[in-house]
Amino acid sequence: MQKKFLFLSLASLASLSTPAMSFAAEGMWTLDNLPITRLQAEYGFKPSAEWIKNTMLSSVKLPGCSGSFVSRDGLVMTNHHCASNCIEQLSTAKQNYVENGFLAKKREEEQVCPALELNRLEDISDVTDEIKKATAGLEGKEFKQAQNAINAKLTSACVGEDKEKTRCDIVDLYHGGRYHLYKYHRYADTRLVWAPEKSIAFFGGDPDNFNFPRYDLDITMLRVYENGKPAEIRNFFPFSKAGPQEGEMTFITGHPGSTQRQLTMAQLTSLRDIGLIDNLQHLAELRGVLTQYSKTSAEAARTADHLLFSTENSYKARTGRLKTLLDPEFIARKQAEEAALRSFVDSNPELRSKISGAWDAITRAQENYRQLHRISSMAEGAAAFSSEYFHIARNLVRAADEKLKSNADRLPEFTDARLPAVQQTVFSKAPIYPEFEKVKLSHSLSKMREDLGTNHAFVKQVLGKLSPEQLTDKLVGKTRLADIEYRKNLWNGGKEAIIQSDDPFIKLALAVDAESRNIRKRMEQEVQSVVQKNSELIAQARFLQTGTGAYPDATGTLRLSYGEVKGWESGGSMVNPFTNFAGAFEHETGAYPFALPASWHAAKSKLNLQQAYNFVTNNDIIGGNSGSPLINRNGEIVGLVFDGNIHSLGGAFWFDERSNRGVAIHSGGILEAMDKIYHAKELLKELSSK
Repeated sequence: MQKKFLFLSLASLASLSTPAMSFAAEGMWTLDNLPITRLQAEYGFKPSAEWIKNTMLSSVKLPGCSGSFVSRDGLVMTNHHCASNCIEQLSTAKQNYVENGFLAKKREEEQVCPALELNRLEDISDVTDEIKKATAGLEGKEFKQAQNAINAKLTSACVGEDKEKTRCDIVDLYHGGRYHLYKYHRYADTRLVWAPEKSIAFFGGDPDNFNFPRYDLDITMLRVYENGKPAEIRNFFPFSKAGPQEGEMTFITGHPGSTQRQLTMAQLTSLRDIGLIDNLQHLAELRGVLTQYSKTSAEAARTADHLLFSTENSYKARTGRLKTLLDPEFIARKQAEEAALRSFVDSNPELRSKISGAWDAITRAQENYRQLHRISSMAEGAAAFSSEYFHIARNLVRAADEKLKSNADRLPEFTDARLPAVQQTVFSKAPIYPEFEKVKLSHSLSKMREDLGTNHAFVKQVLGKLSPEQLTDKLVGKTRLADIEYRKNLWNGGKEAIIQSDDPFIKLALAVDAESRNIRKRMEQEVQSVVQKNSELIAQARFLQTGTGAYPDATGTLRLSYGEVKGWESGGSMVNPFTNFAGAFEHETGAYPFALPASWHAAKSKLNLQQAYNFVTNNDIIGGNSGSPLINRNGEIVGLVFDGNIHSLGGAFWFDERSNRGVAIHSGGILEAMDKIYHAKELLKELSSK
């Protein structure tokens, strides 16, 4: 039976919040298990059940990012870089909203984002007992099948008949220690309202990325619609005009993507040697390809802009993580933590007999991972097929197969609960640029051949006697998948329509599907299920050692972190936590990426140059927190998170309160820019509404 605990009493929350082995301000906490005792002890703040409920319902999840409701009419605030895909897709060679910015002066001018879905968490249930009962005593293939079946059953029951507006996910917390069912309200109609020029949204570019001081207006306003009208929202965060002061308590609510603070040493070693080193090499090469392509024309630069930004950002972030994993002090710390937990297990004969072998089992699974990771990445991960056409083709091919199966037997991403989102992606009106597709696909096919070798069976199957460039020309030149009506016919026609299709990408997706599925099964059976099952055992030991007062690793789900506005020491001096508008003009060189847009120069005489602009806090964040609202104890917006400092990159593995900082735009700075630079009068009225 599912245990509901969405809005626990404060007494219940406090009982869950036992003392944790963590530092001040450390932790990305689920909203049903906040560290109430610590909040009271450190800041004298005790959030009410109403405060917690409003915080949850005012928060929004975007793909890979976060956001928040900021008005009763469905207005959503997030980062420019979180919405850049939409901005780019709505742009054309004649009307470049990425370069020139966009402002809808009235509702009728708001433009539909072709492929952007937003989700709001509304309910949490504990389904740990159901899932562990379904998988008890099982190993490998049987474990994974049972887990998929119970997940499909629970999410399908959660969604019910309202598939268009509801999404449900099983969330793995504490690496199998707890399983929760998250129910979301799904907003499929999202529209662009306001976006500044990219030159100010990413002022400083890659050189300033993950650094501070900063002078960015990395913000975009979106609006969610239902039944053709702005959605009516009861819970939202009002704006604070004053913003925060140094030392003031702050909260960040958002969806941090992934941390690895509870991994075993064997897993961290695999992540360092395979996950990061290989990935960094590929990102560096892709950055070079995209940079070179961008120089060929203004249109090439426009169409490649989003992917180039993402690639550069990922490269810098992963470099920071690799440095942490190469730090002997960090490794010694993690080894000591693992040794202490293993010693705790070995000290109890019952625990030792049940759990002590878990670490060795995970280590063996990592050896299997080393053997499978390259072909898995290229085939099932589709790294060999970097093309929007291929992703559409694979979804069509797999949907045709999976829809014929019972819900319990489907791949998780094609269950009833997830199918509407897949369909929305397949039918997306987002433009596809054939020349850019050729650049991406030929490069990824070349990397497949390089990584796997010319004699690998999968390489031979894909390329045959053709070069990557020849195959790319054949595929892109003859595909019909740019035609949305053709996609709909294939989707609705099912398996028969797929088999009869002569589209080269459909044929390719069909040809490689069997081997891709086989590799996926091996990864699930030989690696993932082994890690999952044994991580559950280690989690049990950790619970006995520390209780659930320890926060779980980030999983892309809603979390709350707390801290305060605070600089840090660097090179023997303190870094001021605030910058101002005057600093932006002083930081400018006039050349990209340090060139302010013309709109800023035109408005300079009207601006309050001493207005706080960007600032830092010691809240615990990681990638995925981009777009998170920064709120005060009154539940008011005081800032918008858009980055972390360079020290925060190691936050994937541990939190150092001395120097890890989140970087945000000051709420007063946002209002100042909207008023005096962008003249967004109607939006300002909406934001001032209570």
